[in-house]
Amino acid sequence: MNAQPERVKLLLVDDLAENLVALEALVRGEERQVFCASCGEQALSLMLDHEFALAIIDVQMPGMNGFELAETMRSTERTRRIPIIFVTAAGHEVNYAFRGYESGAVDFLYKPLDPHTVRSKVSVFVELLRQRLALERAHADLERAVRMRDDFMSMVSHELRTPLNTMFLQAQLRRRMFEQPSPDIARLNMMVERDERQIRSMIRLIDDMLDVSRLRTGRLAIAAKPSDLVAIAARVVDSLAEQICAGGSPLSVDAPPQLYVMCDEFRIEQVLTNLLTNALRYGRGQPVHVNIAPQDGMAVLTVRDGGIGIAPEDHERIFAQFERAEGARHAPGLGLGLYIARQIVEAHGGRIEVRSAPGQGSTFAVRLPLAAPPAP
Repeated sequence: MNAQPERVKLLLVDDLAENLVALEALVRGEERQVFCASCGEQALSLMLDHEFALAIIDVQMPGMNGFELAETMRSTERTRRIPIIFVTAAGHEVNYAFRGYESGAVDFLYKPLDPHTVRSKVSVFVELLRQRLALERAHADLERAVRMRDDFMSMVSHELRTPLNTMFLQAQLRRRMFEQPSPDIARLNMMVERDERQIRSMIRLIDDMLDVSRLRTGRLAIAAKPSDLVAIAARVVDSLAEQICAGGSPLSVDAPPQLYVMCDEFRIEQVLTNLLTNALRYGRGQPVHVNIAPQDGMAVLTVRDGGIGIAPEDHERIFAQFERAEGARHAPGLGLGLYIARQIVEAHGGRIEVRSAPGQGSTFAVRLPLAAPPAP
């Protein structure tokens, strides 16, 4: 459903009510909102409350005349950019026009008003405002994209530099150990295992960046087939055994013997790995529970932790690129995992949701279409 265009606001200023009625009849439109003021003071009050695309001001008014109102508008930051068209019965006098343009006018309308001229000039300024707003939005989007790029490059540099520095120092230490008459083989094995973990971490970061690139270009391949979701979960839990042990969060799985879904096994493993890694990382050592069950024609896989939790206003934001919950901003990672997970799940015709509150843990639920078991 297309969003309704924002209504453009026009201001008419004239001390005669009949003139305001006639002018309003000429400039009104479906996408326009017309405001009327009978004096300069009332017009200024309206300008403080509204953003106007154009002000059409009668020159000859008692008290503050049109020229004085325009000069006041030009001296105030909020009203300085509002285009002004003067309405006058003075004819095309050069000195009169000079005074008007010096006051800040962009055009004149001469009485008696020609309806076609009025409508044409108002349409021009309405379109100019729309174009200016579009350019401002495009400029804001561009600035945001540049900030995201800079933040992304900073995060990538940090996330890759840390393990590389560690591996470099470990390599120097191993060289010294090998120079000893009897190197400590057990310690060397531990160092090799640590190197393997660091390498896997860097590979995962690079894979995440590649997946984002594939998603943007529509090249993320999904090879779906009937697959046992319970077996997929078991493989992921087994692959994370070392991380589960190091994190100190007991992990339990409640699932039926089998539950088949139509999916790309590698991609769903990727989703579950991300959810479990987050639960272990932010779970504060509390138990993590995985549940798999059928529900309303879908397979529902939930990952529940007892960690820091996520504020309700952040539930949607954390699924965007480079975004993380407030309490997780200083944790390792690029903020891409949940974005990729949502794209993968939705590519399978499913959805991913989160239920959470600060200090009360988080529950992520993945829903995938059920499938019949493959023929033996």
